Amino acid sequence: MRKLAAAGLAAMAVAGCGLTRGMDRDELVAEPSACAPQRFEVYFAEGEAALTQAALQAIGLTGTRLQGCDIRRVQVIGLADPTGGAEANLDLSERRALAVTEALAAAGWPAPAFELGAAGESGAVTAAGAVEPMRRRTEVLVDAAPK
Repeated sequence: MRKLAAAGLAAMAVAGCGLTRGMDRDELVAEPSACAPQRFEVYFAEGEAALTQAALQAIGLTGTRLQGCDIRRVQVIGLADPTGGAEANLDLSERRALAVTEALAAAGWPAPAFELGAAGESGAVTAAGAVEPMRRRTEVLVDAAPK
């Protein structure tokens, strides 16, 4: 009985191989669409809200990747590390989010899609053992879809 079941499974496996014959690789393997939700982070120097060259490159690369997509919503959330007071950190987070939003708009992103937020030090949750500079950032969440 076991030999018969194994033979039947082998026959089905061999028969299934014929389903892909004559098909092009592009029909079998689909590239992920660039027009999908994206997330990236922009990092800042301590106490700064000015964009670095690396930040401008990240914004530019993501903008290029999303050209031709329907950008529905862009959430920009400014964060800060715990140095300084809570009010100063919230102000710094707002300035960081605004700097990123202005750079995205200057790169041609649809301004009505922006939602700005600032969490100060309270929203900058890091993995265990992460160093403080990881908290000096702005998170950018892009809801994009094919047009």
